[in-house]
Amino acid sequence: MTITEERVRLKSLPSKTCPECGSSSLVHDKSTAEVVCTSCGFVITTKLPDRGPEWRAFTPEQQAKKIRVGAPSTFVIHDKGLSTNIEKRDIRGYPSEKRAQLHRLRRWQRRTRFSGYSERNLASALTEMHRVADSLELPKNVLETAAIMYRKAIKKRLTRGRSVRAMAVAAIYVACRQCRVLRTIEELSQSAGISKVEVARYYRLLVKNLGFFVSPQKANNYITKFCTELGLSGEIEDTAYDIIQIAKELRLTYGRAAKGIAAAACYIASKISRDYRTQREVAEIAQITEVTLRNRYKEFMKKAWIIVSL
Repeated sequence: MTITEERVRLKSLPSKTCPECGSSSLVHDKSTAEVVCTSCGFVITTKLPDRGPEWRAFTPEQQAKKIRVGAPSTFVIHDKGLSTNIEKRDIRGYPSEKRAQLHRLRRWQRRTRFSGYSERNLASALTEMHRVADSLELPKNVLETAAIMYRKAIKKRLTRGRSVRAMAVAAIYVACRQCRVLRTIEELSQSAGISKVEVARYYRLLVKNLGFFVSPQKANNYITKFCTELGLSGEIEDTAYDIIQIAKELRLTYGRAAKGIAAAACYIASKISRDYRTQREVAEIAQITEVTLRNRYKEFMKKAWIIVSL
Protein backbone atom coordinates (compact mmCIF):
# COMPACT_ATOMS: atom_id res chain seq x y z
CA MET A 1 0.00 0.00 0.00
CA THR A 2 1.39 3.41 -1.01
CA ILE A 3 1.47 6.52 1.20
CA THR A 4 -1.35 8.14 -0.83
CA GLU A 5 -3.59 5.08 -0.44
CA GLU A 6 -2.90 5.00 3.32
CA ARG A 7 -3.90 8.68 3.67
CA VAL A 8 -7.13 8.09 1.75
CA ARG A 9 -7.94 5.10 3.98
CA LEU A 10 -7.33 7.10 7.18
CA LYS A 11 -9.50 9.98 5.91
CA SER A 12 -12.38 7.57 5.24
CA LEU A 13 -12.39 6.32 8.85
CA PRO A 14 -14.70 8.14 11.28
CA SER A 15 -12.92 10.49 13.67
CA LYS A 16 -12.92 9.91 17.43
CA THR A 17 -13.64 13.58 18.12
CA CYS A 18 -15.92 16.14 16.49
CA PRO A 19 -14.04 18.47 14.08
CA GLU A 20 -16.44 21.32 14.92
CA CYS A 21 -16.55 21.39 18.74
CA GLY A 22 -13.89 18.82 19.65
CA SER A 23 -16.31 16.72 21.69
CA SER A 24 -15.73 12.97 21.98
CA SER A 25 -19.41 12.19 22.57
CA LEU A 26 -20.25 10.58 19.23
CA VAL A 27 -23.14 8.33 18.21
CA HIS A 28 -22.78 5.66 15.51
CA ASP A 29 -26.23 5.36 13.90
CA LYS A 30 -26.20 2.07 12.01
CA SER A 31 -29.67 2.57 10.54
CA THR A 32 -28.59 5.70 8.61
CA ALA A 33 -24.85 4.84 8.42
CA GLU A 34 -23.91 8.13 10.08
CA VAL A 35 -21.66 9.31 12.89
CA VAL A 36 -23.23 12.27 14.70
CA CYS A 37 -21.87 14.50 17.46
CA THR A 38 -24.32 14.69 20.39
CA SER A 39 -22.95 18.05 21.56
CA CYS A 40 -23.39 20.20 18.44
CA GLY A 41 -25.30 17.83 16.09
CA PHE A 42 -22.62 17.87 13.40
CA VAL A 43 -22.72 14.85 11.03
CA ILE A 44 -19.11 13.69 10.84
CA THR A 45 -19.49 10.99 8.21
CA THR A 46 -22.29 9.40 6.19
CA LYS A 47 -20.43 6.24 5.14
CA LEU A 48 -20.29 3.48 7.72
CA PRO A 49 -19.50 -0.08 6.59
CA ASP A 50 -22.22 -2.62 7.37
CA ARG A 51 -20.57 -5.53 9.16
CA GLY A 52 -23.76 -7.58 9.47
CA PRO A 53 -24.99 -10.35 7.18
CA GLU A 54 -25.92 -9.61 3.58
CA TRP A 55 -29.42 -11.06 4.05
CA ARG A 56 -32.43 -9.63 5.84
CA ALA A 57 -34.89 -11.41 8.11
CA PHE A 58 -38.16 -10.05 9.46
CA THR A 59 -39.17 -12.98 11.70
CA PRO A 60 -37.23 -15.38 13.96
CA GLU A 61 -38.17 -18.26 11.63
CA GLN A 62 -36.59 -16.50 8.65
CA GLN A 63 -33.48 -15.73 10.66
CA ALA A 64 -33.15 -19.38 11.76
CA LYS A 65 -33.43 -20.55 8.13
CA LYS A 66 -30.93 -18.07 6.70
CA ILE A 67 -28.27 -18.19 9.40
CA ARG A 68 -25.20 -20.16 8.37
CA VAL A 69 -23.39 -20.74 11.66
CA GLY A 70 -24.05 -23.21 14.44
CA ALA A 71 -24.78 -22.72 18.11
CA PRO A 72 -22.01 -21.34 20.33
CA SER A 73 -19.83 -23.78 22.21
CA THR A 74 -20.98 -24.58 25.71
CA PHE A 75 -19.65 -26.60 28.64
CA VAL A 76 -23.04 -28.16 29.44
CA ILE A 77 -22.60 -30.61 26.53
CA HIS A 78 -19.87 -33.22 26.87
CA ASP A 79 -18.37 -32.38 23.44
CA LYS A 80 -19.09 -28.61 23.91
CA GLY A 81 -21.67 -28.78 21.09
CA LEU A 82 -19.04 -29.03 18.35
CA SER A 83 -19.90 -32.50 17.04
CA THR A 84 -22.30 -33.29 14.20
CA ASN A 85 -25.33 -35.45 14.86
CA ILE A 86 -27.24 -37.48 12.26
CA GLU A 87 -30.91 -37.21 13.18
CA LYS A 88 -33.76 -39.41 12.00
CA ARG A 89 -35.35 -36.56 10.09
CA ASP A 90 -32.15 -36.18 8.05
CA ILE A 91 -32.62 -39.71 6.64
CA ARG A 92 -36.12 -39.17 5.30
CA GLY A 93 -36.63 -38.77 1.56
CA TYR A 94 -33.69 -40.98 0.48
CA PRO A 95 -33.94 -44.30 -1.38
CA SER A 96 -33.99 -47.48 0.71
CA GLU A 97 -30.32 -48.34 0.08
CA LYS A 98 -29.24 -44.83 1.02
CA ARG A 99 -31.42 -44.88 4.14
CA ALA A 100 -29.87 -48.17 5.28
CA GLN A 101 -26.40 -46.68 4.82
CA LEU A 102 -27.34 -43.57 6.78
CA HIS A 103 -28.84 -45.71 9.56
CA ARG A 104 -25.52 -47.56 9.86
CA LEU A 105 -23.61 -44.28 9.90
CA ARG A 106 -25.94 -42.93 12.57
CA ARG A 107 -25.46 -46.05 14.72
CA TRP A 108 -21.66 -45.87 14.47
CA GLN A 109 -21.75 -42.15 15.09
CA ARG A 110 -23.53 -42.76 18.41
CA ARG A 111 -21.07 -45.52 19.34
CA THR A 112 -17.97 -43.43 18.63
CA ARG A 113 -19.34 -40.33 20.31
CA PHE A 114 -17.64 -41.21 23.61
CA SER A 115 -13.93 -41.96 23.45
CA GLY A 116 -13.66 -43.47 26.92
CA TYR A 117 -14.90 -43.75 30.49
CA SER A 118 -14.35 -40.07 31.27
CA GLU A 119 -16.58 -38.84 28.45
CA ARG A 120 -19.34 -41.31 29.31
CA ASN A 121 -19.14 -40.24 32.95
CA LEU A 122 -19.27 -36.57 31.95
CA ALA A 123 -22.25 -37.12 29.63
CA SER A 124 -24.21 -38.90 32.39
CA ALA A 125 -23.39 -36.15 34.90
CA LEU A 126 -24.41 -33.37 32.52
CA THR A 127 -27.70 -35.12 31.81
CA GLU A 128 -28.41 -35.27 35.54
CA MET A 129 -27.42 -31.60 35.91
CA HIS A 130 -29.88 -30.60 33.20
CA ARG A 131 -32.67 -32.53 34.93
CA VAL A 132 -32.02 -30.98 38.35
CA ALA A 133 -31.57 -27.48 36.91
CA ASP A 134 -34.85 -27.72 34.99
CA SER A 135 -36.79 -28.92 38.04
CA LEU A 136 -35.43 -26.09 40.22
CA GLU A 137 -35.45 -23.45 37.43
CA LEU A 138 -31.76 -22.61 37.87
CA PRO A 139 -30.21 -19.96 35.58
CA LYS A 140 -27.83 -20.88 32.79
CA ASN A 141 -24.73 -19.44 34.47
CA VAL A 142 -25.16 -21.87 37.39
CA LEU A 143 -25.31 -24.82 34.98
CA GLU A 144 -22.22 -23.62 33.11
CA THR A 145 -20.28 -23.15 36.37
CA ALA A 146 -21.30 -26.60 37.60
CA ALA A 147 -20.24 -28.19 34.29
CA ILE A 148 -16.80 -26.55 34.44
CA MET A 149 -16.44 -27.70 38.03
CA TYR A 150 -17.30 -31.29 37.16
CA ARG A 151 -14.78 -31.28 34.30
CA LYS A 152 -12.08 -30.21 36.76
CA ALA A 153 -13.14 -32.99 39.12
CA ILE A 154 -12.73 -35.54 36.30
CA LYS A 155 -9.23 -34.24 35.51
CA LYS A 156 -8.26 -34.72 39.16
CA ARG A 157 -9.91 -38.18 39.15
CA LEU A 158 -12.28 -37.30 41.97
CA THR A 159 -15.17 -39.11 40.27
CA ARG A 160 -13.53 -42.55 40.29
CA GLY A 161 -15.64 -45.01 42.26
CA ARG A 162 -18.14 -42.34 43.34
CA SER A 163 -21.80 -41.75 42.56
CA VAL A 164 -22.24 -39.72 39.36
CA ARG A 165 -25.60 -38.33 40.48
CA ALA A 166 -24.37 -37.22 43.92
CA MET A 167 -21.22 -35.64 42.48
CA ALA A 168 -23.28 -33.76 39.87
CA VAL A 169 -25.68 -32.43 42.51
CA ALA A 170 -22.75 -31.40 44.72
CA ALA A 171 -21.23 -29.49 41.79
CA ILE A 172 -24.56 -27.68 41.26
CA TYR A 173 -24.68 -26.76 44.96
CA VAL A 174 -21.16 -25.29 44.83
CA ALA A 175 -22.10 -23.38 41.67
CA CYS A 176 -25.22 -22.00 43.39
CA ARG A 177 -23.10 -20.79 46.29
CA GLN A 178 -20.57 -19.16 43.96
CA CYS A 179 -23.22 -17.52 41.75
CA ARG A 180 -25.20 -16.41 44.83
CA VAL A 181 -28.32 -18.33 43.83
CA LEU A 182 -30.22 -19.31 46.97
CA ARG A 183 -30.84 -23.05 46.87
CA THR A 184 -30.49 -25.25 49.94
CA ILE A 185 -28.80 -28.62 49.93
CA GLU A 186 -32.12 -30.16 50.98
CA GLU A 187 -33.86 -28.81 47.86
CA LEU A 188 -31.15 -30.19 45.58
CA SER A 189 -31.07 -33.61 47.25
CA GLN A 190 -34.88 -33.92 47.13
CA SER A 191 -34.93 -32.96 43.44
CA ALA A 192 -32.28 -35.59 42.65
CA GLY A 193 -33.80 -38.23 44.94
CA ILE A 194 -30.64 -38.87 46.98
CA SER A 195 -29.55 -38.36 50.58
CA LYS A 196 -28.41 -34.89 51.61
CA VAL A 197 -25.66 -36.48 53.70
CA GLU A 198 -24.10 -37.94 50.54
CA VAL A 199 -24.39 -34.61 48.71
CA ALA A 200 -22.81 -32.78 51.65
CA ARG A 201 -19.89 -35.25 51.70
CA TYR A 202 -19.19 -34.74 47.99
CA TYR A 203 -19.62 -30.98 48.41
CA ARG A 204 -16.84 -30.92 51.00
CA LEU A 205 -14.73 -33.13 48.72
CA LEU A 206 -15.03 -30.69 45.79
CA VAL A 207 -14.34 -27.60 47.89
CA LYS A 208 -11.30 -29.19 49.50
CA ASN A 209 -9.64 -30.68 46.41
CA LEU A 210 -10.52 -28.07 43.79
CA GLY A 211 -9.61 -25.09 46.00
CA PHE A 212 -12.89 -23.19 45.62
CA PHE A 213 -13.74 -20.45 48.09
CA VAL A 214 -17.38 -20.57 49.13
CA SER A 215 -18.55 -17.64 51.22
CA PRO A 216 -21.00 -18.48 54.03
CA GLN A 217 -24.67 -17.73 53.50
CA LYS A 218 -26.11 -14.64 55.14
CA ALA A 219 -29.39 -14.55 57.03
CA ASN A 220 -30.62 -11.62 54.92
CA ASN A 221 -30.64 -13.83 51.84
CA TYR A 222 -33.28 -16.12 53.31
CA ILE A 223 -35.76 -13.45 54.44
CA THR A 224 -37.46 -12.87 51.08
CA LYS A 225 -37.62 -16.61 50.37
CA PHE A 226 -39.19 -17.47 53.72
CA CYS A 227 -41.67 -14.57 53.69
CA THR A 228 -42.81 -15.45 50.18
CA GLU A 229 -43.37 -19.12 51.03
CA LEU A 230 -45.18 -18.17 54.26
CA GLY A 231 -47.39 -15.65 52.45
CA LEU A 232 -46.23 -12.69 54.57
CA SER A 233 -46.51 -9.08 53.42
CA GLY A 234 -43.74 -6.69 52.49
CA GLU A 235 -44.06 -4.78 55.77
CA ILE A 236 -43.40 -7.98 57.73
CA GLU A 237 -40.40 -8.66 55.50
CA ASP A 238 -38.99 -5.19 56.28
CA THR A 239 -39.53 -5.82 59.98
CA ALA A 240 -37.63 -9.11 59.74
CA TYR A 241 -34.71 -7.29 58.07
CA ASP A 242 -34.69 -4.75 60.93
CA ILE A 243 -34.66 -7.56 63.52
CA ILE A 244 -31.66 -9.20 61.83
CA GLN A 245 -29.85 -5.85 61.73
CA ILE A 246 -30.41 -5.41 65.47
CA ALA A 247 -29.21 -8.96 66.09
CA LYS A 248 -26.01 -8.25 64.13
CA GLU A 249 -25.30 -5.13 66.16
CA LEU A 250 -25.77 -7.14 69.38
CA ARG A 251 -23.61 -9.96 67.96
CA LEU A 252 -26.37 -12.53 68.31
CA THR A 253 -25.67 -13.99 64.87
CA TYR A 254 -22.12 -15.16 65.59
CA GLY A 255 -21.79 -18.93 65.42
CA ARG A 256 -25.43 -19.39 64.45
CA ALA A 257 -26.83 -20.94 61.28
CA ALA A 258 -28.22 -18.38 58.81
CA LYS A 259 -31.47 -20.29 58.26
CA GLY A 260 -32.25 -20.40 61.99
CA ILE A 261 -31.64 -16.66 62.37
CA ALA A 262 -33.80 -15.79 59.35
CA ALA A 263 -36.59 -18.12 60.48
CA ALA A 264 -36.64 -16.60 63.98
CA ALA A 265 -36.70 -13.07 62.52
CA CYS A 266 -39.67 -13.96 60.28
CA TYR A 267 -41.49 -15.60 63.19
CA ILE A 268 -41.00 -12.57 65.45
CA ALA A 269 -42.00 -10.17 62.67
CA SER A 270 -45.22 -12.11 62.07
CA LYS A 271 -46.07 -11.91 65.76
CA ILE A 272 -45.34 -8.17 65.87
CA SER A 273 -47.60 -7.56 62.85
CA ARG A 274 -50.24 -9.94 64.25
CA ASP A 275 -50.19 -12.01 61.07
CA TYR A 276 -49.42 -15.12 63.07
CA ARG A 277 -47.56 -18.14 61.76
CA THR A 278 -46.98 -21.16 63.96
CA GLN A 279 -43.53 -22.40 64.87
CA ARG A 280 -44.16 -25.62 62.96
CA GLU A 281 -45.05 -23.71 59.76
CA VAL A 282 -41.93 -21.55 59.93
CA ALA A 283 -39.68 -24.49 60.83
CA GLU A 284 -40.98 -26.59 57.92
CA ILE A 285 -40.42 -23.76 55.44
CA ALA A 286 -36.92 -23.08 56.78
CA GLN A 287 -36.16 -26.84 56.97
CA ILE A 288 -34.98 -26.62 60.58
CA THR A 289 -36.27 -28.14 63.81
CA GLU A 290 -38.73 -26.36 66.07
CA VAL A 291 -36.17 -26.56 68.89
CA THR A 292 -33.70 -24.48 66.86
CA LEU A 293 -36.39 -21.94 66.06
CA ARG A 294 -37.40 -21.61 69.72
CA ASN A 295 -33.78 -21.20 70.85
CA ARG A 296 -33.15 -18.36 68.38
CA TYR A 297 -36.50 -16.81 69.26
CA LYS A 298 -35.75 -16.82 72.99
CA GLU A 299 -32.29 -15.29 72.44
CA PHE A 300 -33.72 -12.45 70.34
CA MET A 301 -36.56 -11.74 72.75
CA LYS A 302 -34.28 -11.75 75.79
CA LYS A 303 -31.17 -9.90 74.57
CA ALA A 304 -32.73 -7.58 71.96
CA TRP A 305 -35.55 -6.48 74.31
CA ILE A 306 -38.26 -7.18 71.76
CA ILE A 307 -41.73 -6.83 73.28
CA VAL A 308 -44.69 -8.41 71.52
CA SER A 309 -48.15 -7.32 72.62
CA LEU A 310 -50.73 -10.10 72.56
